Amino acid sequence: MYKRRWPSGEGLAIAQAKDQYFSQFVTKTSFNGLAESLMVAIHEETHMWDLDPSRTSWDVYVSAWINASRKAMKVPIHGGFARREILPLITDNLTKSMDDIYLRDQQQGSYKIQGVIAELNAGLMGLPAASVVAEFIQGIGASNARDIVATNIRYLQLYLRVAKAKYPDYWAKIKGQPELREFVLVEFLRAAYWLDQSEPYAAKLGSADVAKIVAKNYAPENVAIIEEFTGAKVNTGTSRNCTV
Repeated sequence: MYKRRWPSGEGLAIAQAKDQYFSQFVTKTSFNGLAESLMVAIHEETHMWDLDPSRTSWDVYVSAWINASRKAMKVPIHGGFARREILPLITDNLTKSMDDIYLRDQQQGSYKIQGVIAELNAGLMGLPAASVVAEFIQGIGASNARDIVATNIRYLQLYLRVAKAKYPDYWAKIKGQPELREFVLVEFLRAAYWLDQSEPYAAKLGSADVAKIVAKNYAPENVAIIEEFTGAKVNTGTSRNCTV
């Protein structure tokens, strides 16, 4: 099915087929159960591929599986600051369950831009993993796939805003890194594309808060930081997966 519907998922599954943990992520008792478990399986195997020491050096450079024919390879990230520092910019409870894990947890909250990017890219593989087999999903195993993407785009935008406001030297370093600017733009546009593509299955693949999170992500100050960082003008109309 992935070969027909989403070759990039097939490519990742083949690349990671020998990973000792892969089989632990999937449900094998029924096809519907398998379909439901693929969000987590592909999400986690994306982490395994992206964070392999041959491709990523923590806080130094990152790699990311984007699709079967394109990868971001060894993109410099220059360290950064603890991602928990974005918490003051979050004044609602729309992402509280993930904020508690990724920002308020002592260890997770200490991760820098590496952590933001890693979770975002895994989410951007997990969402299509479930979307392309969504008609077979009957349970709740993939029910936060859309939330993960929308939330991690939020984190990225807020991280860039804090970098610009509080860490001008770091901001200058990452803004002067063309590979990172391109990667951020690609991830932002991928998020728009897959949130749109998964909309018909929104009730299965996300909470009712997703639309509100996305609206926050397209607030002027959050769109502005993406445009300033990447140098691109993003589309805020009906074709959000495109630049203008």
